[in-house]
Amino acid sequence: MDKIIKEFLNEVNKRNQNEPEFMQAVTEVAETVIPYIVKNDFYYGQNILMRMVEPERVVSFRVAWIDDQEEIQVNRGYRIEMNSAIGPYKGGLRFHPSVNLSVLKFLAFEQIFKNSLTTLPMGGGKGGSDFNPKGRTDTEVMRFCQSFMTELFRHIGPNRDIPAGDIGVGSREIGYMFGQYKRLKNEFTGVLTGKGISWGGSLIRPEATGYGVVYFVQKMMEYNETGLKGKKVVISGSGNVAQYAAEKAIQLGSKVLTLSDSSGYIYDAEGIDEEKLAHVMQLKNIKRARISAYIEKYPKAKFVSEKSPWEVACEVALPCATQNELNEKDAALLISNGCVCVGEGANMPSTPEAIHQFTNHKILYAPGKASNAGGVAVSGLEMAQNSLRYNWSREEVDAKLQSIMADIHKSCLDFGKEDGYVNYVKGANIAGFVKVADAMLAQGVV
Repeated sequence: MDKIIKEFLNEVNKRNQNEPEFMQAVTEVAETVIPYIVKNDFYYGQNILMRMVEPERVVSFRVAWIDDQEEIQVNRGYRIEMNSAIGPYKGGLRFHPSVNLSVLKFLAFEQIFKNSLTTLPMGGGKGGSDFNPKGRTDTEVMRFCQSFMTELFRHIGPNRDIPAGDIGVGSREIGYMFGQYKRLKNEFTGVLTGKGISWGGSLIRPEATGYGVVYFVQKMMEYNETGLKGKKVVISGSGNVAQYAAEKAIQLGSKVLTLSDSSGYIYDAEGIDEEKLAHVMQLKNIKRARISAYIEKYPKAKFVSEKSPWEVACEVALPCATQNELNEKDAALLISNGCVCVGEGANMPSTPEAIHQFTNHKILYAPGKASNAGGVAVSGLEMAQNSLRYNWSREEVDAKLQSIMADIHKSCLDFGKEDGYVNYVKGANIAGFVKVADAMLAQGVV
């Protein structure tokens, strides 16, 4: 089996050289899915996984725009349309200097399985640009978004490809891009998700990824005859996902101890309650300040510079910042300090070595494709509401989100149980694979 997996990965690597993030994502899937394919004659010999790792379409384009000093700036834009076997392409747009083909292909590949797990009819895609919105004025961001959409609009549509937000793309950016799309196409359609409530958005969409992570972790804990109430929770990040993961964890009775950004982390031994979290939201969302400013109002807390929060003792860890933020050393430290559950809020935040630590020590570990699927799930619900020309209440959307996360957990159980332990990586990968593979086989060699 090791030989088969190695041969497959060598072939993929030949076609995708110098793309480490993409190869990391493919490797993680191949190690669990290929043994399943070999054991099931229905899939064996169909080269189905090789077809999945090859994007159906990769679009790269120039984005020229004029800054406030009337200087012409040039960025690169992308859209990876990875797989449309079960529905139109669906996945976010990321605006960040680190964006390149490898990062977006890894995200698009993960999106195939994530979208499949939601049970909603959505294929996998991803896109973005190396543009950095930080430090730019609203007018500059608008000009960039309009230029970006002037090319992207040719490749998307409500029945073809429906982008959403991601890192660097919030309600402001979605609004500017939607306005430009509407102007170019002369139509009001649900081609982007994450829209404002007054113009086609869905309630609790901003909260969905963070809430979904906590709902999934709660299911994991309940399956192991415990819960989140009273548990110490360590969270990385302080953006959208981290904020709402903290909010829901607090509501369920957990004690949230940390939040972080690229400068370091804050540790509040008394716990970050709803009032303190509201202050964090003001700092990060309105003032655009560093997380270190937290201790100015709450001096009993401490700020640890240039470090991640994984050294803080906890029962539950929620990495919600970025890819590969939690390494093997961090994983060992979490385990030795009593951590029993890790739920990924970010995409691929744990390195392969860290994941092996979690699974070898039988820690409850939820990969992002399962635990952070809440965001794209509510994006799918937004698409449904746009089609219906109707809005569900906050309670209705939240109930549907909880139901979807429970269904994803059940799918992971169906394929991930092994000797008294649930391997959620294996369960999520195989459950996501089966639905897409069945659809691909039914549609022929295309």
